[in-house]
Amino acid sequence: KPAKRLSSDSNSHEGAAAGEVSALEEAFRKFAVHGDTRATGKEMHGKNWSKLCKDCNIIDGKNVTTTDVDIVFSKIKGKSVRTITFEQFKEALQELSKKRFKGKSDEEALQEMYKLIEGKGPGLTGVTKTVASPTVSRLTDTSKFTGSHKERFDASGKGKGRAGREDLVDNSGYVSGYKHAGTYDHKVQGSK
Repeated sequence: KPAKRLSSDSNSHEGAAAGEVSALEEAFRKFAVHGDTRATGKEMHGKNWSKLCKDCNIIDGKNVTTTDVDIVFSKIKGKSVRTITFEQFKEALQELSKKRFKGKSDEEALQEMYKLIEGKGPGLTGVTKTVASPTVSRLTDTSKFTGSHKERFDASGKGKGRAGREDLVDNSGYVSGYKHAGTYDHKVQGSK
């Protein structure tokens, strides 16, 4: 059946008009907009396509690898485009399902693929959590700092800001660390 082209003014209730958005399309949209503030959810970039394949366990490392996923993406998308539409996305899944579920009929394999994806959203893998490890707390405990770092914090461990960071320049003309500043005149007068 041909894909329904909705006119641009019906965007607000798109999906409602053409029946409920399928769980597959829902997942497609979630991944399509992941990490891209300008994305509409109608097209998906290669990066999000591979993320979807990883997060939904389509890439199993045996039958389907990241390379397979990239090859299928390049094959399905248009020559001068960098994204795939939902229809192309389904084609790509069809391609991969043959590899992922060998020995099943195309239809069964595709259904299995859909099951992997439906209801999923981008997992937040690799998001850094703060860890209170002894190593980190030792490195961030300002009371144990020495040398020039120590001067940047007051007794309570609060940073002194600019005063602690920048050397306030002494423009008296004496070399830094010279102890007898201002004693020259005494010497000169003393020798007369």
